[in-house]
Amino acid sequence: MKRYVLTTVCLILSFVGMIAQVTVKIQVQPQCEVGQRVRVSYIVNTSDVDDIQVGDFPGFDLLYGPSTSTQSSYSIVNGRSTSSSSMTFSYTLLAKQEGRFQVPAATIRSGGKTYKSAGANIEVLPSSGNTGGGSAQGGQSQGGSRPSVSQRRGGQQGVGKDDLFIAVTANKKKVYEQEAVVVTYKLYTLVNIRQLAGEMPELDNCHVQELDSKAQMSLKYERYNGRNYGTAVWRQYVLFPQKTGKISIPSVNFDAEVELTNASADPFDIFFGGGALTQMVKKTIVAPAVEIEVQALPTPRPEHFTGAVGHFTMSGTLTPEQLNANDAATLRLVVSGQGNMKLMKAPVVSFPKDFEVYDPKENNKTVMTTSGAKGNVLFDYVVVPRHGGRYSIPPVEFTYFDPDKEAYQTVRTDSFHIAVAKGKETHTTTVQHKEDLKVLSSDIHYIKTGEAKVKSQSVNFFMTEKYGIAYGVSLVAFLGILGIFYRKAKENANIAGMRRKRAGKAASKRLKVAAKLLKAHDAGAFYDETLRALIGYAGDKLSLPTEELSKERISEEMLSKGVDAALVERYIRVMNDCEFARFAPGNPEETMDKIFAEATDVINEME
Repeated sequence: MKRYVLTTVCLILSFVGMIAQVTVKIQVQPQCEVGQRVRVSYIVNTSDVDDIQVGDFPGFDLLYGPSTSTQSSYSIVNGRSTSSSSMTFSYTLLAKQEGRFQVPAATIRSGGKTYKSAGANIEVLPSSGNTGGGSAQGGQSQGGSRPSVSQRRGGQQGVGKDDLFIAVTANKKKVYEQEAVVVTYKLYTLVNIRQLAGEMPELDNCHVQELDSKAQMSLKYERYNGRNYGTAVWRQYVLFPQKTGKISIPSVNFDAEVELTNASADPFDIFFGGGALTQMVKKTIVAPAVEIEVQALPTPRPEHFTGAVGHFTMSGTLTPEQLNANDAATLRLVVSGQGNMKLMKAPVVSFPKDFEVYDPKENNKTVMTTSGAKGNVLFDYVVVPRHGGRYSIPPVEFTYFDPDKEAYQTVRTDSFHIAVAKGKETHTTTVQHKEDLKVLSSDIHYIKTGEAKVKSQSVNFFMTEKYGIAYGVSLVAFLGILGIFYRKAKENANIAGMRRKRAGKAASKRLKVAAKLLKAHDAGAFYDETLRALIGYAGDKLSLPTEELSKERISEEMLSKGVDAALVERYIRVMNDCEFARFAPGNPEETMDKIFAEATDVINEME
C-alpha cells in the first residue's frame, strides 16, 4: 500500500513540474565603458531547453557565446521533497561605441512551447583609457573592473584629490522658514574604497531628519570632467529651518581607507610571503560647506495658521452623531499631504460652550521623503455634551503656507451636527472638579464617585494560627524561589560554556551558506551572511550578548583573552571589508572570493 501511495505522489509531483510556468530572465550590468567586456546572461528556470535564439547586439562585438551552465537542487524537508533546475546562457560582448543600447530579448523553446525574455538597456560611457581587457559580471551595479590609481600612474602611490572626493548639494539654496530642503553627500571615486566614515554635525535652529539612503546605496558610473567615476549617494538629510537668515552647514571630514595596488612589489618576495600586491592607504576627504538662505513667512499671518508649510488637504468625521448627555463623542480630523507634518500643531475647533472638551490626541502616520514628511496626521478630539439638544460645530479651518505658490492656503471641513438626548444626569461639572473618564471603545463611563464605606475590625493577627500558616508558606515560597534562581544560574553557566564549545560549528554553518550565495553571485546576501558568521563566532566565543557586539568590544575582549593583536586586527578588518565591499568599485567576484577566504582563514586561526 505504501508503495502505491509513493508512486502516486511521485506522479503528481512530476505532473506539477511539467505544468510549472517557464520563465526567462535577463541579467546584465546597466553601465560600462568603451573597450570594456560585458557579460549578458539569460537564465531559464528549467534545464529542459531545446533551443535559444538571440538577436544582434547593437554597439557591441560578440566575443564568444553562448556558454551554458546548468544548476539543479533537490531537498527533503519534513518528509516533503522539492527539486529545481535552471540553465544559464551567457554571451561575452565588447563595447565599441558610446551611447544607450538595447540588449535583445531571448527566445527559447522548451517542451514544445516558445518563451521570451524581456530586453534591457546598457549605457556605454566614453573610455577612460583604463578598461584594458577586464570583464564585468552581469547583474552587478558596480560596473566593470577598475584599475587602481597606482596602476594608472605607473606605480606612484597615493590618492589625489581628483581620484576620491565628496560633493555636497542642496536641492534649494533659498527656502522659507519650515520649508523642507534636502542636503545630499555624494561620493565620487576612481579607487577601491574599503571603509568610509563621517556624519553631518548637529545644526542649531534646524530640525534634521536623515533619509534611509543606505538601503538603496549602489555604485554606478557617472561621467565627470572627462573621467568615469563610480558614484553613490552616501548620505541624505532633510532640514526644516526654524529661524530666518543664513544657515551654514559646515564642512565635514570623512575618513576613508583605500586599497591601492603595490606596483613596486617584487613577485618573488610576494610568492615567499615577503610582500603584498596591495596596500591600505588612509585618506581624509573634506566635504565642502553649504549655505542656505531662509526667508521669513509673509505677514500678516492668517488667524488659523499653526505653522504648517507644504501641501495639504483635510477631512473630518464626528461619531456618533446621536448620543445621550454625559456620553462622549469623537471628532476626528485627518490632515494629509507632505511638508513639516511632524512639527505642525492641531487645528483649532470651536465647540459649543456646553461641551466639555479634552486635549486632542495626535497619531502621526508619515514617512520622511525628499519633499518632507508625507502621509497622514490624525487628530482626535473627545467631547462630552452635558445637556440635551441639537448642536452644530462650525466648519474647521486649516491654514498652511504653500512655498510653491508663495501664499497661504486654507482648507476646511463641512459643519458637523449632533443630536443629544437628555441623560440621567444633566448637571454641569466645572473644570476644577472634572470627573475622571474611562474610555472603552467609543463610550465613556464614569468612575463610581461618592463616599467609600469602610468597615473597621480590630483583630490582633500576630501569633495566631493564621499568622503561623502565612509565615510558613512565605518561608517555603522564599526557599523555593531561591532554589529556582540557583538552578537558573547553573543552567546559564552551562549555556555559556556550550556557546563557546559550539562557536566554530555555528560559524562553519554560516560560512557554508555564504559559499552558496557566492556561487549564486548574490553579493548583498553574501556579505550579510559572512558578517553574521564573524559577529556570531565572536559573540559565542566571548559569551557576549547581542547588544554588546560592537567591533570595539570584540577587539577589547579578544585582546584580554590573550589573542594575538595582529590576529585581532585581521578579524576586525575582515568585518569592515564585509560592510563596505558592496559599495566599492572593482570586480565584485574577486572581492567576494577574497573576503570569503579571509573570513574562513581568520576563524580557523581563532579556533
